[in-house]
Amino acid sequence: MVVSISESPLYPISNPKSIAFFGASNNFSSMGTSIFRSIISNGFTGKLYPIHPQEKTVLNLTAYPQVSDIPEPADMAFIVLPTKIVAQTLAACGEKGIRNAVIVSAGFNEVGGEGVERQAELLEIANRYGIRFTGPNCIGVVNSHARLNATFLPFEGKPGFIGMASQSGSFITQMFSYLNQRFGKSFSTGFSLGNEADIDLVDCIEYLGACPNTKVIALYIESIRRGQKFIETARNVSKHKPIVAFYVGGSETGKRACLSHTGSLAGPDRLYDGVFRQSGIIRAQSIEEMFDFCYALGSSPLPKGNRVIIQTHSGGPGAAAADACGRSGLELPALSPETLEKIAPYVPHTASVNNPVDLTFTKNPLDFFHRIPEILLEEKASDGMLIYFLASERMVRQALTGMGVPEDAVLDQAAQIVGAQCQSVASLMETFKKPILGFSFMTRDNHFVAGLQDRGIPVLPSPERAARAFGAMVRYTKLREKLLQSEKESAGHFSAE
Repeated sequence: MVVSISESPLYPISNPKSIAFFGASNNFSSMGTSIFRSIISNGFTGKLYPIHPQEKTVLNLTAYPQVSDIPEPADMAFIVLPTKIVAQTLAACGEKGIRNAVIVSAGFNEVGGEGVERQAELLEIANRYGIRFTGPNCIGVVNSHARLNATFLPFEGKPGFIGMASQSGSFITQMFSYLNQRFGKSFSTGFSLGNEADIDLVDCIEYLGACPNTKVIALYIESIRRGQKFIETARNVSKHKPIVAFYVGGSETGKRACLSHTGSLAGPDRLYDGVFRQSGIIRAQSIEEMFDFCYALGSSPLPKGNRVIIQTHSGGPGAAAADACGRSGLELPALSPETLEKIAPYVPHTASVNNPVDLTFTKNPLDFFHRIPEILLEEKASDGMLIYFLASERMVRQALTGMGVPEDAVLDQAAQIVGAQCQSVASLMETFKKPILGFSFMTRDNHFVAGLQDRGIPVLPSPERAARAFGAMVRYTKLREKLLQSEKESAGHFSAE
């Protein structure tokens, strides 16, 4: 394990103060130029040294004929060049004193044949000069908190808390839009690893485990190269930070796809299930599930148990949530007599106060966002809540208009009411230290959904996804407790000796 984050080879790659860039030009259709434009447009504040043998300037920045001409050894070299000249370029970087690199260029291990020899040559050069690198055959790196987007797609969303290491570049770049549209946030830091000739998943887990901007780690895995070291590192990190993995390659078709994609040899599902359990890692069954789990684990306090109360104002979504809870190993406890007595003044006679608590409507709409969930969170048999949100600012505006509020004041007052209701729910999670997961068929276009998410309440797109995410939180809590207990027993054993 790294003692501090700055000791990791990934620190200068994700926090560079200067970049020597190979492959950018004034041809806007090239991959290298697309990545270089992304770095510039995202507001990178460090120094950029485009290297080009003919161009005097690249995207209005001074270009240098060769890396030896730049005024300093850059923190990182970024290489997007034809395969046949990558090795000599890496050697030139070594001569200049550059000790970190990202190699996007493909045509190495993943193609077999001569590609295997070319990748071995890269490693020999890197070892000779003490260079650490990601790739080859990768997409790049993103660090939203450092305004670094060294990928070919524009960055979307606010800086987030999910740190990702992926053996596929797509799940770094193409998830910008997905995460922004559903959760309003993006990655904290993301690494595309490609063939993992040098830096691999283990290095990423170490780095992201120490990264202060990362609350939860996502892994897209096609194979694990250093099995025992992977388990040891993940076990250490999982004790204080959740790790969620999506593994492909367990089937024969998946195995063949992985071999052609990054030249990796995948293993059977059951083997990886065991590796993940030993490592304290939560396994997801899809990309959507991986990010749902990460979102919930990074936003919420951990549940102490698997008992959930569902609050809804519509019977169907509540029943669907209840069914999904059962399938996810969650229990729905009955409300105690004390809770039933406390909640009675706030619910109509048509409500069902079984669990799910189906209110249909509330005497005072504001009670749905504060007093009712507050009472349900006070229930000792509850470890957390799922809440179905069906509300819109338009409904609030209509109510204000009906109350005679002047038209020019309706928009401001409606926004204030929505904000106050969302903050009320968020404050309950903070007060009770119990997870509250929302679910809604509405998106972030709805101000209630966006307001809740922006205040730290996870709102997922369906009752099933919310229930599975809560189940993942319960599983992580149990795995973490086992790891901590094992550590405690080991310490006691050594102490006794």
